[in-house]
Amino acid sequence: MTDEVGPMNKTKNWDLVPRPPNVNIVRSMWLFKHKYNADGVLNRHKARLVATGKSQEEGHDYNETFSPVVKPATIRIVLNVGVALDWPIQQLDVKNAFLQGDLQETVYIHQPPGFVDKTRPSYVWKLNKAIYSLKQAPRAWNSRFASYLKLMGFVQSRTDSSLFIFKCGRDCAYLLLYVDDILLTASSAVLIQKIITKLKTEFPMTDMGKLHHFLGVKADFNAKGLFLSQSTYAQDIITRDGMEGCKPLATPVDLQSKLSIDAGDPINNPTFYRSLAGALQYFTFTRPDISYAVHQVCLYMHQPRVPHLHALKRIIRYLQGTLHYGLQITRGRIDTLTAYSDADWTGCPDTRRSTSS
Repeated sequence: MTDEVGPMNKTKNWDLVPRPPNVNIVRSMWLFKHKYNADGVLNRHKARLVATGKSQEEGHDYNETFSPVVKPATIRIVLNVGVALDWPIQQLDVKNAFLQGDLQETVYIHQPPGFVDKTRPSYVWKLNKAIYSLKQAPRAWNSRFASYLKLMGFVQSRTDSSLFIFKCGRDCAYLLLYVDDILLTASSAVLIQKIITKLKTEFPMTDMGKLHHFLGVKADFNAKGLFLSQSTYAQDIITRDGMEGCKPLATPVDLQSKLSIDAGDPINNPTFYRSLAGALQYFTFTRPDISYAVHQVCLYMHQPRVPHLHALKRIIRYLQGTLHYGLQITRGRIDTLTAYSDADWTGCPDTRRSTSS
C-alpha cells in the first residue's frame, strides 16, 4: 500500500484541502490481487488504490471517457514488419500509468483507508492527476502520452490512433500503446535506445528488453522469425467451460450444417455463452484458423440457442487438440500480399445472402 501511495506523493497527484461545501466527493478503496505472468506463474501480490467510479457524477467529475485501444491486426502488421526487416523489437511497461494522466476536471476524493491525515481527518484530496478507476483515467493517460510522443517527432496513425510512427531520414520507428504496455520496433538498436531514454525522462517505465510476452501472448524468436502463441489462455478457456477431458475434434466448424437465428431452444445461461465467445474473440489474435467459426457464434450473442452453444463447444474441442498451434511470422519480403477467398451462394439461412469471393 505504501508502494502505491508513494509515487502519488512524489508526482503530487493530489493536494490535501478542506472539504468544499455542496461538492460531490468520490469514494476511494483498496483492491488486493495476485498478479501473474503470461505463463501463469505468480509474479507478486499487489495493492492498488482506486476510485469508486460509480460515485462520480457525469458533467461534474467527468465528461469524455473514451480511450483508444490498439487493434490486433495493427499489432500483427507491426510485428511482421519488424521481423521481416530484422529490426529489434522491445517491450516497455509504464509504472502507474494512470497516475500520469492530467485531469481536465476538478475531482475531490475521500482520504483512502489507512492514509487519513490524523491532524486533518475531515480534509479531502483534490486530484491534480488521475488515479485508477476514475472514468476518465484511461483517456487522460492516453492523451498525455500521445502529446509527448508528438513532441518527440512521432506522428499518430489515422487508421489506428494507438500506433505512432517516427521517420527522420533513414531512421524509422513504430510504437504501439496498449494502456501501460508499449511495443517498440525501429530500424536500429541505437534509435530504439534514444527513444527509450527520452521516454524515461518523462515517464517512470521499465525496459523489459526483447519481446517475450505482450498482452498475454507468448513470443518466441526462432530460426524462421517469430512464433506467437496463447496456449495458456486456451487452456484457461477450456477449464472455464469445464471441458478439460473432452475429446478433440479435427475442425472448428461443422461444414454440414448452418447456424440460424431461431433454430433450437434458448439456452439457460446466455451470459456464460457471451463470456466464452468474447474470450474466443481475443484468442483469434494468434489463431486465424478459428476466426470464421468464432465470428459465426458471435452473431447470436444477443439470444443464443442450443445449436449455437454446440457450435461454440465444438470450437473448444478443436482447441483441445491444437493447444500448441500459434502464428508464425517469418522473415522475408513485405512488398507482396497473398490473399485467400471463398464463395457461398445464398449461404445464410436467415437472410439468404451470399458470401462473395
